[in-house]
Amino acid sequence: MDEFGRQAREGMITVCFHGAESTGKSVLAESLARHFGCPWVPEYGRTYCEERGTDLTMDDLLAIAEGQDAANRAAMASGPKLLILDTDQLMTAAWAEMLFGEVPDELMAYPKADLYLHFAADVPWIDDGTRFFGKGPLRSRFAELAADMLRRAGVESIRVAGDWQAREAAAQEAIVGLLARV
Repeated sequence: MDEFGRQAREGMITVCFHGAESTGKSVLAESLARHFGCPWVPEYGRTYCEERGTDLTMDDLLAIAEGQDAANRAAMASGPKLLILDTDQLMTAAWAEMLFGEVPDELMAYPKADLYLHFAADVPWIDDGTRFFGKGPLRSRFAELAADMLRRAGVESIRVAGDWQAREAAAQEAIVGLLARV
């Protein structure tokens, strides 16, 4: 059993937001962390790209995965009951597949969250300077690759779709449901 699963049995629950770009993950991660009074871990890849640019190599993706893991573990160290992850290495795996047509085994081997909220690409795409796949077929393909990573990993996930209010309500409901089970 990986570290996240072990943490859930010991009273810590991790929920990871997952899905294509510009689907509300970061905004909702921060908002729901405030709502539930818990910490959240921002997306390390965004910081990495803002500092180094978006001309990524596979080595960059592996560095992003390591940086995300370090941030996740640092947040876990305080032992919160609930920890929200803006993303994890399963999204980095989707990026690897989209950009390079392959997924290194190490991206699939990182610890998994207790629940993944998979955000549908059914809201308008907003270009913020670090996003790649916003138009038609590219956005659809990336969204499908993100869903495929969840299937490959065999993790529990709930699809979150609709307008911004529907997304927030669905995410809250999913987290409350998970908390009730533990």
